[in-house]
Amino acid sequence: MFENLKAQPADKILALMQAYREDPRETKIDLGVGVYKNAEGVTPVMRAVKAAEKVVWEEQQSKSYTGLIGDPAYSDAMIKLILGDAVPRANVGAAATPGGTGACRQAFELIRMASPGARIFVSDPTWPNHISILNYLGMEMVPYRYFDSETRGVNFDGMLEDLKQAKAGDVVLLHGCCHNPTGANLNLVQWREVVDLINAQGLVAMVDIAYQGFGDGLEEDAQATRLVASSVKECLIAASCSKNFGVYRERTGLLMAVSQDSGQTTLNQATLAFLNRQNYSFPPDHGARVVTTILNDDALRADWAAELEEVRLSMLGLRQQLADELQRLTGSDRFGFIAQHRGMFSRLGTTPQLVEKLRAEHAIYMVGDSRMNIAGLNAKTVPILAKAIVDAGV
Repeated sequence: MFENLKAQPADKILALMQAYREDPRETKIDLGVGVYKNAEGVTPVMRAVKAAEKVVWEEQQSKSYTGLIGDPAYSDAMIKLILGDAVPRANVGAAATPGGTGACRQAFELIRMASPGARIFVSDPTWPNHISILNYLGMEMVPYRYFDSETRGVNFDGMLEDLKQAKAGDVVLLHGCCHNPTGANLNLVQWREVVDLINAQGLVAMVDIAYQGFGDGLEEDAQATRLVASSVKECLIAASCSKNFGVYRERTGLLMAVSQDSGQTTLNQATLAFLNRQNYSFPPDHGARVVTTILNDDALRADWAAELEEVRLSMLGLRQQLADELQRLTGSDRFGFIAQHRGMFSRLGTTPQLVEKLRAEHAIYMVGDSRMNIAGLNAKTVPILAKAIVDAGV
């Protein structure tokens, strides 16, 4: 049997990480891997997470299974964080998942179960794992224009034109905030136009929100997702706690199925439980319990929100510093988009050849499509990166 297996394509980001580790140059800069790093290059455990883990350790009396959908208190806390009062709680089915990736996988499984012929419209570009999972599941994808390589902003006219080709029942996959890999986001006026198009054409919205709190703030970053959930007939929302709680390895995510008809929620909830059972039975609990402890404790929540705001402002400061340094070196504002982007990532919009030149000649590691992790920088490495970008002719 095993001899029939075929080698799968190597994950480009994991390969990049390995190449970075093996590079002996002391000046090397890692802008590839998508995790937050502080000025010391460390992905820290947040203060509130440490405190909540201590509470869990002291108070938890059993390691028995939770339910198929995880602890309902976790779902309640996350739904409140992401959706606020945008929709009634009774209209939301939810299930804990192994990270945001697990939430996306379960969402795609639900779509395939409910509407096998539905096409998934994905932004060009999108998070590579969206495409990888959809390909593995054999689901039809249709790219829609999103990133404008000239302005490094959103090609909104092209996006609308492409989405108008979608048919009733097709699914539109949207990034709730801090678009990965580009950092370029829709404004609320544009979001309303997208919602109007979805409703007019009978489409289904799916929102992937993995960076709430990394862009313009916790409440601000949730506005688009809340608009979608409150305005369309039904939608799916895949959420991750990896970034904003820093619990990457705990694999803490949530999938929501939102319907304007609360009578649909019972079936939605049962379907989510069924899908969990088929895939991994019971979702991991430790990260979810830590997140729940934080969100349900006023002091812990305030400390978490304060540290998250420090992280957000740090990344905005690095963006502005890099844009300013590039303007100083080039005498041009053509890199001003870096300060306008939000979240961990920006896409330079250059060629794979120049990305390789940055690696080979300057030890700058970023993904081949020129996505760079802003959180991989610090105040000392920003001038090094800026000079390398200019010297490489980006």
